[in-house]
Amino acid sequence: MIRSLLIANRGEIARRIIRTARKMGIRTVAVHSDVDAAMPFVREADEAVCIGPAPARESYLVQAKILEAAKATGAEAIHPGYGFLSENAEFAEAVGAAGLVWVGAPAHSIRAMGLKDAAKKLMVEAGVPVTPGYMGEDQDPSHLKAEADRIGYPVLIKAVAGGGGKGMRKVDRPEDFADALLSCQREAASSFGDDRVLIEKYILGPRHIEVQVFGDRHGHVVHLFERDCSLQRRHQKVIEEAPAPGMDAATRTAVCEAAVKAAKAVDYVGAGTIEFIADASEGLRADRIWFMEMNTRLQVEHPVTEAITGQDLVEWQLRVASGEPLPKTQEQLSINGWAMEARLYAENPSNGFLPSTGPLTRLRLPRGIRVDSGVEEGGEVSPYYDPMIAKLIVAAPSRPAAAAKLAQAAARVEVWPVRTNAAFLARAAADPDFVAGHVDTGFIERHADRLVPPAEPSEAVQQAAARALLPEGADAWTSLTGFRTNATAERRVEVEVAGHSHLVALDDGAAGGKLRAVGGETLLFLDGEAWPIEAPRADHAGGGGAVSDGALLAPMPGKVIAVEVAEGDAVTKGQKLLVLEAMKMEQAMLAPFDGIVAELKASVGGQVSEGAMLVRVEKAEG
Repeated sequence: MIRSLLIANRGEIARRIIRTARKMGIRTVAVHSDVDAAMPFVREADEAVCIGPAPARESYLVQAKILEAAKATGAEAIHPGYGFLSENAEFAEAVGAAGLVWVGAPAHSIRAMGLKDAAKKLMVEAGVPVTPGYMGEDQDPSHLKAEADRIGYPVLIKAVAGGGGKGMRKVDRPEDFADALLSCQREAASSFGDDRVLIEKYILGPRHIEVQVFGDRHGHVVHLFERDCSLQRRHQKVIEEAPAPGMDAATRTAVCEAAVKAAKAVDYVGAGTIEFIADASEGLRADRIWFMEMNTRLQVEHPVTEAITGQDLVEWQLRVASGEPLPKTQEQLSINGWAMEARLYAENPSNGFLPSTGPLTRLRLPRGIRVDSGVEEGGEVSPYYDPMIAKLIVAAPSRPAAAAKLAQAAARVEVWPVRTNAAFLARAAADPDFVAGHVDTGFIERHADRLVPPAEPSEAVQQAAARALLPEGADAWTSLTGFRTNATAERRVEVEVAGHSHLVALDDGAAGGKLRAVGGETLLFLDGEAWPIEAPRADHAGGGGAVSDGALLAPMPGKVIAVEVAEGDAVTKGQKLLVLEAMKMEQAMLAPFDGIVAELKASVGGQVSEGAMLVRVEKAEG
């Protein structure tokens, strides 16, 4: 058995690996960038080594630094987690060449499955069903167009070396193909250094089904059943579950056996996931489920498989890497109950899901469920890495019970001042169509109007805020309006929520939400959202910071990377005034109307918090 393990990753997955390694008596070594020095995973490891500055390309992606850290600390093995170098065949080979154990897929398996076109050809040869499409070498635009015409629209153009939702374009009509192809090739070249594409039939009512497979060095391969990852936003998974809703025993057997066949075709060792696309327009059927790609690593959503099988997949990885046979045979594995996982992100759904970085002055995650998190209260969400705060994992005897448990858990999240998607997750998990299992990859886009919380406080929030701040006896703020004989007096309360005044007519409902004092502010936490509230001030003018008064507020925490105006400048409606950057995303701030720049509070290089006033424009006279 491996005695010491270096974890070439960070955050949540590093803590997850440390937890199992400690249980197995394995010494752990963490590597970290300078900005991660105070992160929990660094403190929890037995030893830690700083490997460079914050940018991943200067730290977590530098193979030589990781190998040097392993040598210096006496580590025997390296676990790459997911992301970063986890699917890098060259790094896997370098680890072996250094005399270390690689806790991951063999380099030849990574290469075999690394290019989508080559992987599909290999699957065809192995008898694994693949999506109808074109995977040829001829990349001439006219030939690609002819193939798309042959397959039939809609089609999906995909970068051969793609991943993470990049390098993909859906084309509905023949006349749109040329422009979509050019756009896809540009993005593929920029993101992956390879502009080659393949073309697939675009599946209507698509479901994303994946099967967890595991192989050892003794020729054994098993599956640990399927997961459904159909609830996605822009090709990024939001809620994953196991097993897949609507999957009957015969279809499950066919799909899982195809996954095992795929793994055996590349002599697979370790944890891997075979991803399938399903045409679920008429329910899940074995003849309408096709191989899409293989992830040659541990998946983010592996906890739901652990929940329904009772197995520790990281322990399996470490045992297999140590040369042991698989801990269980196929006959010894079974499904027990239902599990769901939601990815809690630092982002603002009501503002286009823009990232929200900064300090975690308050971070309280739900109890009574499994929570895998890489951060803690008092820490921060860094702009340099993935903004996932935690994974909320629930298990229950049935799917409706699991969905209800997940919705309740997401609603109990308390985070400030960073914004999160907790309310969005709670709404999604409680949505009647989701609970009924009517889910495909377009679910969120179709139902965004009822899933994305509004930017303004809802009636429920206003009611809760008013009740929370209502003084004893209510004399200070309560007035009777519309009074008449034999009629019930209406109680109206004025309260400020997020800096805006609201006059609330109190109903007879019970008070909701939790009132917390955080960093000098009074906050109302309700259904996964956080709202700063206070009693109205005597000098309150109302509506502060709204675009209608010309004040432009920062929609996200970030860095000012460009300022294109100065105080006193005349501007026209729609003119770019400045640009913010956060999590590699740029947001331009535009003039709301013709006018004069009355105030400018931003400068290039400055860090701003969400809601900070950046610039104020006064309307031009006349």
